Amino acid sequence: MDFYLHDTKQKYKRKFVPIDKNNVRIYVCGPTVYDRVHIGNGFSAVVFDVLTRLLRVLFPKVTYVRNITDIDDKIITAALANDEPIEDLTVRFSRAFHDDAKALYVLPPDIEPKPTELIKEIIQNISQLIERDYAYFSQQHVLFHVPSFENYGALSGRSLQEMIDGARVEVAPYKRDPKDFVLWKPSTPEQPGWDSPWGRGRPGWHIECSAMIRTHLGSTIDIHGAGSDLMFPHNENELAQGVCIEENAQFVNYWMHNGMLNLGGKKMSKSLGNILTVQDALVQNSGEIIRYAFLSGHYRQSLLWNEDLLIQSKNSLTTLYRALQHVSEITGQTDPKSSDYSCERFGSFPEEVVTHLCDDLHTPKALAALHQIAKDMYNVDNVEEAKSKRDDLLAGAWLLGLLNESVVTFFKSKIDSLQPAEIEQWISKRNDHRKNGEFAQADEIRQFLAKKGVELEDTRAGTRWVSRQ
Repeated sequence: MDFYLHDTKQKYKRKFVPIDKNNVRIYVCGPTVYDRVHIGNGFSAVVFDVLTRLLRVLFPKVTYVRNITDIDDKIITAALANDEPIEDLTVRFSRAFHDDAKALYVLPPDIEPKPTELIKEIIQNISQLIERDYAYFSQQHVLFHVPSFENYGALSGRSLQEMIDGARVEVAPYKRDPKDFVLWKPSTPEQPGWDSPWGRGRPGWHIECSAMIRTHLGSTIDIHGAGSDLMFPHNENELAQGVCIEENAQFVNYWMHNGMLNLGGKKMSKSLGNILTVQDALVQNSGEIIRYAFLSGHYRQSLLWNEDLLIQSKNSLTTLYRALQHVSEITGQTDPKSSDYSCERFGSFPEEVVTHLCDDLHTPKALAALHQIAKDMYNVDNVEEAKSKRDDLLAGAWLLGLLNESVVTFFKSKIDSLQPAEIEQWISKRNDHRKNGEFAQADEIRQFLAKKGVELEDTRAGTRWVSRQ
């Protein structure tokens, strides 16, 4: 089946043609580990997890590299503030990221490089850029000279004239041009550093990713993924380095960027102070609910993150588990979970789910197809047909990273309890029924809430509720 992917650089949806159909190579920008990751990082991890799962179905081999940045000025600052060795801080938050990814059912990458492990390769890459006159040494810094690369701005769509000097780049006297960016910077005795031809120092952020790609995947890869907030300047600078480092290098054939999450109608960002960590999100909702919420919108679009989205995701996920529960009653067997399988263990995958994923990873339509399979499971006539539909549901769910729990575990978990926002929604519906004189329907809601351990009290000030769970 043909796979079409929106290429950020070309700015249209293109048929995916791998460099080597026997080994598709992907690189995704991972976190900088100086704090717990936010749900935007989780969103990106889930998007590219689904992409990788799909490609493993379409091609015999996929090499997926997702880095961890373990040397950065933010890391140095955080370690100093904590009075903590840098290595201890990065190890601690690397483990925290792995825990969060696992909670979201994100499969680990094939390779997870760190810049501190590749200093030799980074220095070699910088030396090659200097030799080819794309970089220069100035006042203990090595910088990429942006005007030397005539196609700079091709990824983000910005021309040199449109770029504002000093916007997300440091204006400094050692630069030939304000847009030039750092490849190597000096380190003070207190800062981490490595010996190099330009003195003791450490690499810039952008060259780290370029070097990790070349080291583990080669000079040209199939797909580079990242959040859209990294498109400029990070990915733009990566592209410039990757193309200029050797003759005829393409660096990346397809650029893929996921959209941003909006909290309260505003883009989530540290500058606005509206960051929600994955760890915090997991307090109120299971990782599977959060994952379903991520997949409910198209990956390239902004996603409004609020309680309503999570309630809808919880209810939709429950519908899928109910279908598995129904089949288990027919077969007399405890249904397996999708995480019991790997890509190779499934005999086939439902075409209707795969088709939508092959259309630029359209997860909302793939979810709709999954729900249609679940609906069809209630119309089966015999045990074998029920098992066949169940296997289709589990296979499609595996592609999306869902239905990872057994039916018994799912319905015993907190997912079947009500959150405060849900209770308020039910009370609002009950009040509407009472206003319309629909007292039977209002009583049904009261009884439903009572079964959930929620008692209602009607007062002059309105309806109050108390949880007895």
